[in-house]
Amino acid sequence: MKENIYKSLIIFLLRKLKWDISKKARISKRKLSQLKDIQKGQKTVILCNGPSLNLVDFDALKASGVYVFGLNKINLLFSRVDFRPDSIVCVNQKVLEQNAQFYSETDIDLFLPYHSSYNHCANIPVRDNISYLFPYEMRGYPVSDVTDHVLIGATVTNVALQIALHMGFEEIALVGCDHNFAVKGVPHQSVKSDEKDSCHFDENYFAGGVSWDLPDLTQSELTYERIGYLANSLDRKIYNCTEGGNLEVFERLSFETFIANGKI
Repeated sequence: MKENIYKSLIIFLLRKLKWDISKKARISKRKLSQLKDIQKGQKTVILCNGPSLNLVDFDALKASGVYVFGLNKINLLFSRVDFRPDSIVCVNQKVLEQNAQFYSETDIDLFLPYHSSYNHCANIPVRDNISYLFPYEMRGYPVSDVTDHVLIGATVTNVALQIALHMGFEEIALVGCDHNFAVKGVPHQSVKSDEKDSCHFDENYFAGGVSWDLPDLTQSELTYERIGYLANSLDRKIYNCTEGGNLEVFERLSFETFIANGKI
C-alpha cells in the first residue's frame, strides 16, 4: 500500500515539474495571476449540472448581470435558453473527450486542466480564451489562489468554487447542485451510461452507452465543508440556491433573493 502511495506521489511530482517548466504553464500562470481578485466584492452564480437546473429562470439570471460559471457540458442547455455563462470549468477527462468539439470552437472563457491539449487526452487546441489549471485529486486542502494548483475534491463544482475565491467574489451561489444521483455504485467507478440520463439536467448528458465516472458524494461534501471554512476565513459567503437537493453544507438562500439586486 505504501509503495503505491509513494509511486503515485512520484508520478504527481514529475508531472507537476514537467508542467511548471513548460512555456504553456508560464503563460497560463500569468493569465491566472491577472485574474486574482479581479472581481473583488462582486457576486457570482455557479451553474451545476443536476436536474434541478431546469427550474432556473435564465431570463432573470441574464438580466441580473451577475457573473456566471458553467460546468462541464453546460452547452447542452444552449439550444433551449437564450443565455450563456461568462466562463466554463471542466477537469474530468471523459467529459473533455466527449465535449472536445465544443471546447475547441467556443469563444466563452474556459478553465481546463493543463493536459487537455495533449493528444492522449482531448487534444483541444491551445487558444487565448483558455486558462490552464493544474488540478490534483490527492489528499489536500482547497486554495484561494489557483495560479499554481487546484484541488478537485471529487467534483468540478469544488474547482469552480476555488476559482471564484481566486477571482475575489464576495458572494457565491450554487444552483442546480442536487448532490444526489439516481444511479448508485462504487465512487469513481467507470460505468456505461443508459440510453437516457436521469442524473443531470439534460437526458443526453451521459447517454447512449458512453463512459462516465460515478460520483463520490462523501469526498465532495468533505471538500465543500473545507471550502466553506476557507471562504469564512476570507470573509466571503457561499450560498446553496438550489431548489431542493441534498446539499446542506452551505446556508440555503432562494435563487431569486440572491440575484435580486444584481451586482453588489
